[in-house]
Amino acid sequence: MIQLSQQNYVYAQIVPIDFRKGLDSLIGVCRGVLKKDPFSGAIFAFRNRKGTAIKLITYDGSGFWLMHKRFSTGTLKHWPKTASDKISGAILMVILNQGSPGEFAKPWRPLDSSNASMAL
Repeated sequence: MIQLSQQNYVYAQIVPIDFRKGLDSLIGVCRGVLKKDPFSGAIFAFRNRKGTAIKLITYDGSGFWLMHKRFSTGTLKHWPKTASDKISGAILMVILNQGSPGEFAKPWRPLDSSNASMAL
């Protein structure tokens, strides 16, 4: 089972891909187009041209997982427009459920030192 969390590194291919591509071709996209190591344990996300399906791949230390989700109705409501658009595990969960992520809080915030004594 793959578990998504805020700490997951998620890389999305911005341009839709041909969904006839299999695992080996997607690994090639990770290396060539995205310039990322597919063995890193990160999650790599791909979408089809119509926005009706998503493919995810990840490496768990003993092999690759290839996940394919085809929506029963509707299309994607959100997909990154540029490579600088970051996706976290939480945002990926929203995308996988055909949602549109709003503004998410930062995953980590330092404590205000003036209030730190009150937390104890």
